[in-house]
Amino acid sequence: MPDADELVCVATGRNQAEADFIANLLRAEGVPSLQRRTRGFDVPDMLAAGPRDVLVPAGAATAAREILLQQGLGGSGVPQPVDPRRVAAGLLAAVAAVALIVWLGAALA
Repeated sequence: MPDADELVCVATGRNQAEADFIANLLRAEGVPSLQRRTRGFDVPDMLAAGPRDVLVPAGAATAAREILLQQGLGGSGVPQPVDPRRVAAGLLAAVAAVALIVWLGAALA
């Protein structure tokens, strides 16, 4: 369990403007927040481009997520679980496509 002062990600913006919008929305509701470049995208040459994480103190994370949900912004910094059946169906479709391409290549050769 994180400390109450530790920063946690409650949302991610696709760029600086979107992350600033989310952070300012939270500040207007009394939740202290800031944004930073998402790990792996910390390239100064990108300037305002690239995804940004919106961070709040861990003690305010629940309130921040509720505010974002009320505004229709999702606000989930936690990855959603993936349905294993959907993954299996996608994998099966990919294997079938590769098999079809190999079969057609062999038939035409």
